[in-house]
Amino acid sequence: MATSCVRRSVLSQTLNRFRSSGGDLIQISAGNRFVLDSPDNRQQSGSSLTSQSVAGKHSACWVKVSKHESNGRNIKITQRGGGGGGGGGGGGGRRRTVLWATIAFSLFSSSDEDKRDEAQRKEDELILLLKKAKLSLYRGQLQAASGFLHQAVGLAHQTHNNQAIIYTYSLMANLAYVQGHLDNAEKLFKAAMSFMLSGGTPQDDNAVIEMSLKLATIYAEQNKKELAEHGFRFCTESLEAKLGKQKDESAEQQTEEQEALRKETRLLLGLCLDSRARYRASTRRLNQATQDYQTALNICRQEQGETHPQTLVLMSDLATILDLQGRHDDALALIQQAVDLSRSSGHPDQHVLLGNMAGILLHTGRLEDSVRLYHEALSLAQQAGDQEAVEKMQEGLKEVKKRREQERKEEQQEAAEE
Repeated sequence: MATSCVRRSVLSQTLNRFRSSGGDLIQISAGNRFVLDSPDNRQQSGSSLTSQSVAGKHSACWVKVSKHESNGRNIKITQRGGGGGGGGGGGGGRRRTVLWATIAFSLFSSSDEDKRDEAQRKEDELILLLKKAKLSLYRGQLQAASGFLHQAVGLAHQTHNNQAIIYTYSLMANLAYVQGHLDNAEKLFKAAMSFMLSGGTPQDDNAVIEMSLKLATIYAEQNKKELAEHGFRFCTESLEAKLGKQKDESAEQQTEEQEALRKETRLLLGLCLDSRARYRASTRRLNQATQDYQTALNICRQEQGETHPQTLVLMSDLATILDLQGRHDDALALIQQAVDLSRSSGHPDQHVLLGNMAGILLHTGRLEDSVRLYHEALSLAQQAGDQEAVEKMQEGLKEVKKRREQERKEEQQEAAEE
């Protein structure tokens, strides 16, 4: 499950070069491909729960593999003699033979070397473009990142590198989503999935499910209810089925890689439930949202621990839904636990949790406590440079002020009636 910040992967490459020697001509054919990393290294995309929609969750480590095939060839030059003049003519013929052999070897070697160098040049250019794109994304330079990615996908198509095409389309789709270009993001995610499935990737592969989840989220934002519901259902049912199969094997029989995949799959299920909970809450299906949040919270607690930042975020989100249902005491107990844990563990978004708790206190009528927490949350938000949170804290303080004025008017009215 992905946290608030997109985790960036490391791009590494390996290159082996063969050189020609003696009279043999070495022909090098490089079949280059990009390989996704193991589940241990997968987060953004690998996955962790978050209360905010984050693009680019799925991060991958790209490794370039060069395959080399060497074929020895003997260059044979047939002398076609003309009658020359004695020993001197024979010596000149041999020199011409040697000269032509040298030229021929040079030409053939140069041609193959040029082909190899051209393939390697395109490979290096593709890697450099992806590096520049990711650096631009990290710096928030979205237009520059878009330009680099368009160049990269063109080069990936030109070199027929399907894995590079899939990865680049994924980055472009995430970027379009962040920019609010939902229609474009939908097309790009579908294009990436099409290349994956046509390449033999199973439909229930976690990478396919993660893209399906992003599509479901897009449909939810576009208010395409039927498509959104179908997408969320496909994701959760596919993951639950995978986990059911994995349960059939005992823990002793599972390898380290299988255990890593199990954990990744379960965390991805938590992310799906978290996303669906937010969608259901937005459509006022609070009971269903509560169930999804509770299950997601249980998964995060079991897989990542009680004090994990995402566990605390989910506790806060669930408390907010309970508050909306009028279950203020349950909400307050849960958010208080989340805040206490965030103080001890140094949660990076502690100001968000404090702000949520201040809002719940406001709804229960504890205005003084609410103001105190709003001011603390506001100070932390300003220190963190979280302008959106700053505005929400300020709105909360205005709401407290209105509530106080309303209570004062009611008291004055009651006094007048007496």
